[in-house]
Order: sequence, then structure tokens, then C-alpha cells
Amino acid sequence: MQAGFVEWIDPMTRSFLFQQLELITPFQLYFNPELIFKHFQIWRLITNYLFFGPVGFNFLFNMIFLYRYCRMLEEGSFRGRTADFVFMFLFGGLLMTLFGLFVNLVFLGQAFTIMLVYVWSRRNPYVRMNFFGLLIFQAPFLPWVLMGFSLLLGNSIIVDLLGIAVGHIYFFLEDVFPNQPGGGRLLRTPSVLKAIFDMPEDDPNYNPLPEERPGGFAWGEGQRLGG
Repeated sequence: MQAGFVEWIDPMTRSFLFQQLELITPFQLYFNPELIFKHFQIWRLITNYLFFGPVGFNFLFNMIFLYRYCRMLEEGSFRGRTADFVFMFLFGGLLMTLFGLFVNLVFLGQAFTIMLVYVWSRRNPYVRMNFFGLLIFQAPFLPWVLMGFSLLLGNSIIVDLLGIAVGHIYFFLEDVFPNQPGGGRLLRTPSVLKAIFDMPEDDPNYNPLPEERPGGFAWGEGQRLGG
């Protein structure tokens, strides 16, 4: 079976371990345009997405949602379209980096997680979500519920709003605008990505994790309406 792109996240955990073991510090990772463009510390364009703060509830919360919705997107609407999945990552990362120049954010990992949640939620609008057993709502409200929860944890909502904005831009250009009268597909995955990532379809009997049934944790658990 073809290795899933979600497995590429594994190297990210190394950065978390290095930071927790104090082999590196957040000062070596954060987004700083001056250090990037004047001192050519190009790695900061990537490493600012790999830091989610010290190990704690907020860190675990982000890790669970990042893995969970990344996996469901890959095995759901991006099934057999790994190149398109990678392109979404690159497109979202580029937009967040550009916006980051104006909103003075130093770490964008949480915004990236919210972007994935937003795209999944808009592609599964009829899934009912159960958040901590306290709130029941349909999937499109999930990013906003997470933003409210993040606010309760003392985080800035600017990060979540950025993720929602970038997720909406991608969803509109990829799913909405092409189906409008006079619309068209503006986002096209480069052929080089297709050559690298798109492999022949594997076992047709493989049964992936259903994208529309998150299950497992009660943090955003969902079920289809009428199910």
C-alpha cells in the first residue's frame, strides 16, 4: 500500500522532541521576516509551523486535531490525489506566510491546523459534531467552536481567524468557484508534484477511514445526520 502523506508529519515530531529536550529553542524557529530575508535564515519559513508551545493541554489538543483531520482529508476527499493534497499544504502555507508578514505572528502551526479542520468541515457539511459532550452542531461550525475554545485557553483568536481565512480561500477556489457560472479552476497542481506523489492506485479492496465519521475522541466527534 502506498505510504500516506500523513506519514511525512513524523519528522515534525523530531522538532518537538528537540525543543522539549532544549536542544533547540523557539528563538531558533519563529517567523521573523528580517532574519529570513536579510540574514537568509530560510528554515524559519518551515520551522515556525512546527512549534505548538510546551507540552501541555494546548499542545496535545493541536496534535490530535492536526493528525486527525489531516488523515481524514487524505483518506477521504484526497484519496488517490496525494499531489493535490501536497499542493493544498503548499498553497495554505504560502498564504499564511504572506499574511504573517502583516499580522505579526511568530508561529503558524495552529493556524495551519485550523485550515485543515475548515476544509474538512466544509466538505462534510451534514456531519453532526459532539464537542466534549457539551455542544452538538453541524461540521461547518467546528472551526468557530475551536476558536471559541482556544479563546478560553487564553490564546489569540488572530491565529484561528488566519487559519479560517486561508481555509476558506482554498475551499472557495477549489470547490465553489469552479462550479459557478463563468467560473473556472484557478488552482492547478503543478505537474512536477503529480510526477513525484501520484502513484498507481493501490489495493481496490482497501477500506480507508471514512472521512465523514471522525469517531474516537469526543473532541469534535461526529456522525451523519439521520444515522
